[in-house]
Parts: sequence; structure tokens; C-alpha cells
Amino acid sequence: MKKTIAFAGSYGANADLACKTFYPQYERLSCSSFSDVFAAVKDGKTEYGIIPLENSYAGRVSEIHNLLQDSNLFIVAEHFHQIEHHLAGVKGSKISDIKEIYSHPQALMQCKNNLSNSKAALKNYSNTADAAQLIKDTQDKSKAAICSKLAAQINNLTILQENLEDAKKNNMTLWIVLSKNATDPDLIENKHIITTMLFTVRNIPGSLYKSLGGFATNNVNMLKLESYIPGGISTQAKFFISIEGHPNQENVRLALEEIGFFSKRIKVLGVYPADSIRFNN
Repeated sequence: MKKTIAFAGSYGANADLACKTFYPQYERLSCSSFSDVFAAVKDGKTEYGIIPLENSYAGRVSEIHNLLQDSNLFIVAEHFHQIEHHLAGVKGSKISDIKEIYSHPQALMQCKNNLSNSKAALKNYSNTADAAQLIKDTQDKSKAAICSKLAAQINNLTILQENLEDAKKNNMTLWIVLSKNATDPDLIENKHIITTMLFTVRNIPGSLYKSLGGFATNNVNMLKLESYIPGGISTQAKFFISIEGHPNQENVRLALEEIGFFSKRIKVLGVYPADSIRFNN
């Protein structure tokens, strides 16, 4: 039986393309929302789920922090994936025919400069893959979608113009892979390991400054630090942090002891190998 991986969106969306790129041997399960991806993994419908954590152009996906906080799932891998946007229309259509272009607002924004000379009306749609399906269903030569090549292929559309994205090289999405079971990557086999956590500092002066000081004094590389306000009645900020290193390494262990002293709660979200692209730039 094939292993399965869940993603949020329609078949042909960028999340689906990420699954095909990094887990081609897995069967893909389309889910309607991020929370449904978490539920699919939690309930055992799939072995893994893939979720976007941030995009270099559009920023972080803030909803994910609360979902990670409330779940018992673990991050077991990360992948950076180049985002490409293509203009696709029905068979026989030409760019000069296009009067309306449909896509997700983020995709339209990421192609804004390249679309500035277009006389076509830009229409927001739920996501890029659904926009491609709309064009397929209407079979209207005056309409086009901005979507992935996979979405165009699935919906039997013709690519009218490739790579409409304004940021040709730097439009990257960081995807994280979720599982019910935590991983413990080998320090010898994996040159770079990431530990990701959520924590809440104690209500004392300088607690955040003091909690983070241990990373500097123990020479631990901090890769990401973000604050966010969780849902509900609480207004106290929580922090999402990723560091380079394994908790079993002495310097990381000492740094984690220090952050623990000044924090009310620490939740380790995962210890996993870094994507090779992260330290090759």
C-alpha cells in the first residue's frame, strides 16, 4: 500500500506540486483547509501532511502557529520550493484574446509588475488550481488563469506565457512536513539539523532578552524568531523559534536550559534535517 501525504488546496495547486516534487512516491490527499491537513495526519488518514510556513515574497502564514500550538504533531522535514506562475488558457486561445485573468490574490500580486501592461481585468479567485479549473469549465478563449504548470496540465490548458512572477529567483515557499511521530536525525549523517519550538516567557522584566541570551553565549545559530498572539482571550505573546543544532549537542542543551529558566512553557515542535538549500546560499 502506498504511503499518503495530505496538503491544503486543489490538485494542481502549489502545495500539490510540492508533494509531487519532494514525495513523488506518495499518494496525495487534497484537503480543504490547513486544519483539515492536521486532522488527516492526527486521525491516521495520512502518514504525513505538508504545510506552507512562509513565503519569501508574501511573508509568514500566521494561522499555522496556532495549529502547531494546539496539535500533537511534529515537524519532521522542511523543503524550500521555487514558486512559478504561468498564464494558461483554453486550447486555441492567444494572449491577444485574453480579457480577464483569474487567480489567487497573492499570485496576482506576485505578478503585478509583469501584468501592468496587460489590458485584461484581474479577477480574484479562491486559489490558482481552482482558477485553472474555472477556465477549463468555461472554455472561454477570452479568459485565462495564472497557475502552476501542473494545474494547466490537469485541466488541459495551454501555457500562453511562462514565468509571470516578478521575482524570478527569490519567490520561495518554505514547506514543513508533519507527522504523528517525532524524528531523531543522526548527527553524523546530517550536517545541519534544526530544532523548532514554541515558548512563552515568564512575566518578569527582561525575560525575553534573558531567555535568548543563552543562544549567543553558547554559540547557537538562531534561524528564526517570530512573535504571535494566540487565539482566545489571552493577549500574551508566544514565540516561534528555530535554531541550528540538535538538543543532544552540549551547546544546544545549555542554551535550552537557559531559555527554560525564563519561560513558562516550551513546546518542541520538531528536530529534523535542514533542507540543503538553507545553508548553500
